[in-house]
Amino acid sequence: MICVLSDTHGADNHRLDGQLLDTVREAELVIHAGDFTTERVLDAFEAESQEIRAVYGNNATPTVRERLPAERVVEHEGATIALTHGDGHDETELALFGRQADADIVVSGHSHQPGVTDTGEIVLLNPGSHADPRWYRPGYAALDVEEGRIEGRLHEPDGELFEEFTVGL
Repeated sequence: MICVLSDTHGADNHRLDGQLLDTVREAELVIHAGDFTTERVLDAFEAESQEIRAVYGNNATPTVRERLPAERVVEHEGATIALTHGDGHDETELALFGRQADADIVVSGHSHQPGVTDTGEIVLLNPGSHADPRWYRPGYAALDVEEGRIEGRLHEPDGELFEEFTVGL
């Protein structure tokens, strides 16, 4: 299982607890679409994760920017995931980024609004923010790569499921 998060906006810790903390610890891979904010928060995520792939966000400190790229492509069990924070990118630009990466799905954050958009060419996933949802519901995503597809779910941090989706590979 892949746990997908974004927009932690922490200063001192990962801001994970309960069901979400268990999910991060159990995940084979954690993908974070940026805005840990500080290096302490990034370190805290690394300490809780078996494996983490992340990018920096627009609120990252210089030390976080030195450790993480702005964009990356992640391969996992036959799925290709293009990852960016998403600031300064509209839906068209995110889809173009995904096509250029030959990705199956594009993960971005920044807006804090969890959701899935199928552009007809590529699926865009924003897991929302688990810790700083602003005026949206808090969220994270769980992905399972299965035979020829990605089975995805959007959850609130307490585990409540609020959307399911499938992406063909």
